[in-house]
Amino acid sequence: MGSCASCKKKSLDELQGLLQDPSSDAEIRSLARADIEATTASIPSLALQLKNSLIPTHPFAGMPCLIELHPGAGGSEASLFAQSLLEMYKSFCARMGWPASLAQYQSDGAEGETALSEALLEINHPGSYDILRTEAGVHRVQRVPATEKKGRTHTSAVSVLVLPSLPESGAENDLNYEDPNSDYYVSVTEVRSETMRARGAGGQHVNKTDSAVRLTHMPTGIVVAMQESRSQHKNREKAWQVLRSKLAQKRREEREAKVIAVRRAVMGGVGKMGREDKVRTYNFSQNRVTDHRSGKETLDLDGVLGGGLALEGIMDSVREWMGENEIKGLLAEEELKRREQEEEKKNSTGN
Repeated sequence: MGSCASCKKKSLDELQGLLQDPSSDAEIRSLARADIEATTASIPSLALQLKNSLIPTHPFAGMPCLIELHPGAGGSEASLFAQSLLEMYKSFCARMGWPASLAQYQSDGAEGETALSEALLEINHPGSYDILRTEAGVHRVQRVPATEKKGRTHTSAVSVLVLPSLPESGAENDLNYEDPNSDYYVSVTEVRSETMRARGAGGQHVNKTDSAVRLTHMPTGIVVAMQESRSQHKNREKAWQVLRSKLAQKRREEREAKVIAVRRAVMGGVGKMGREDKVRTYNFSQNRVTDHRSGKETLDLDGVLGGGLALEGIMDSVREWMGENEIKGLLAEEELKRREQEEEKKNSTGN
């Protein structure tokens, strides 16, 4: 990549030389100007490629993913917006040609199937995690509910969690589920397993057998419940798969948090926004979507919620923001190493 940059600079220097050469005729100068414009236009793209080449690949980047949605503050409005976000991601996947299916869907029954209380969308496309990890965090909606008689704007929130989709235990893969030091390891002795009857909207039982499975990872308190299949065995397999994904994500985030703490101590302000942070606001009255990480705004609310290019543009801006923060972090780590080396040198000289 560095040699490409050198080639571009050499090419520009040669073209500038042709323009300044009094012996160059008008046609050659015209061609040189056109080439300079084309070469100059390609520099930002080359700079972006160079920047991206410096960023370490995320360990889950090549994996498929799971998107989990939970309505937060806002009551039925939050549930309705969670349904809208679910449809947004399904539409985005359909446009990208990615297979996507519901691994879990629960509603509270208050507003029929649209009153979403929890959903888990499984996207079975390698690399989808790297694209969709931009969506993790709290999504806030501002709009006037249909039931609001005074026209007041209500604010609701939905929590979006993006997880790597790990292969089921026993499937052919390169992940080590048996190594206690691995991110993917889960000790059976630390998991409480329960079975129960599946429940539908409103809490009623929809199955006469104990097909639903709930796993609780006791050290962390993480709970995964699965009831979509009529088979207890399939629900158990899926629950274990999701539990591994959640623990792997949690362990990765904990390590990242430690690194970020070090970076902030060196440079300050270098960090990331976590799953508890407000990452995006959807304002219906202004037809505006604002991402609070990249600062990207669009007045195409329908295009975003339709999973179209407007959403993709926001995702791209967040990935660029992530990349810039990663580079700042790498610079902070280099600065920390330099300071430590200077301190060691000073101490050794003093001794």
